[in-house]
Amino acid sequence: MSKLFSPATLRGLTLRNRTVVAPMCQYSAQDGFANDWHLVHLGRFAIGGFGLVMQEATAIVPEGRISYGDLGLWKDEQIAPLKRIVDFLHSQGAAAGIQLAHAGRKASTPVPWRKGFDETDEEKLALHFERWTPVAPSALIHAENKEFTQPEALDEAGIRNVIVSFAAAARRADRAGFDIVEIHAAHGYLLNQFLSPLANKRTDRYGGSIENRMRLLLEVTEAVRAVWPAEKPLLARLSVSDWHPDGWQVEDSIVLTRELKARGVDAIDASSGGFEGAVIPAAADYQVPFASAVRNEGGLPCMAVGLLGDARRAEEIIANGEADFIALARGALDDPNWPVHIRHELGNHDYDLWPKPTNRVRERDRSLGQRGFATS
Repeated sequence: MSKLFSPATLRGLTLRNRTVVAPMCQYSAQDGFANDWHLVHLGRFAIGGFGLVMQEATAIVPEGRISYGDLGLWKDEQIAPLKRIVDFLHSQGAAAGIQLAHAGRKASTPVPWRKGFDETDEEKLALHFERWTPVAPSALIHAENKEFTQPEALDEAGIRNVIVSFAAAARRADRAGFDIVEIHAAHGYLLNQFLSPLANKRTDRYGGSIENRMRLLLEVTEAVRAVWPAEKPLLARLSVSDWHPDGWQVEDSIVLTRELKARGVDAIDASSGGFEGAVIPAAADYQVPFASAVRNEGGLPCMAVGLLGDARRAEEIIANGEADFIALARGALDDPNWPVHIRHELGNHDYDLWPKPTNRVRERDRSLGQRGFATS
């Protein structure tokens, strides 16, 4: 029996399998509201057999968006269109997750496929265009000459607002029906900025020692766990390494994972990177060792992510205890039906994971003598 396609239980939630769609920003919202693009984008992954579909980084406050096109959950009016998406994911047998985020000093950047801020006046009105001054642990720009803005350093009142806003967004996520909340503390965004000495130069209780640099994430975790239902899992996404000699290291993530576990986090989404100066040797499975380290030394189930997709290797990662879940982002964009395809590749030739309206695929395979109908 395939380990990848075995059920997995976190608290009161059982996933039908261990395949996950990782959060992917779509830059297609207006004023933070989800629309038909988000419904179809996320819905096709549930149709394709994934066990858990994670919604993109969803801002807890307007100034926490990476761009003006990001999704948000800072007001009650944003709940209803998200509930429509969640209901569809559930109708197709997938669990629904949401990543709550604050971009910090990487906020207020252009939509990636544009040439900087080149919107016409007409487009600005239609797209709800906005620019603003970002906030960060320290008043240090993320990178020069790359459309980033000099941030303002958060004071204690601003930090308190971040914590309160994460909790308020989690309450709204529950009202929308999400099964999982993931706190985004990776990729050089705000919570990762507090963790990393590359961005955090504070001298107060939120800077300096690793204990101080972890403080904000731990306080956010406590606040979210306090309002997130006890039967629902809470995840955290970490950049396990900054890939920089002066930055956050794997050993730091192991320490942090133990602290997160003590505060009610149920699994870690193990990614990496996010700061200028990183040297990242990207290749197939390159982040799997991070998931293994956090899982086996930090003591929490772990999600492997990053240039995955080979069926045999994905099965091996789960079977060997290197990770507990396999998450795809760009690979899922390329093949939204990845789970139903690789399940056949791994030797299970029933069509139970295909939704009933797609059962004609079985008849095509019979006609062509392929998959379970192959004669040799």
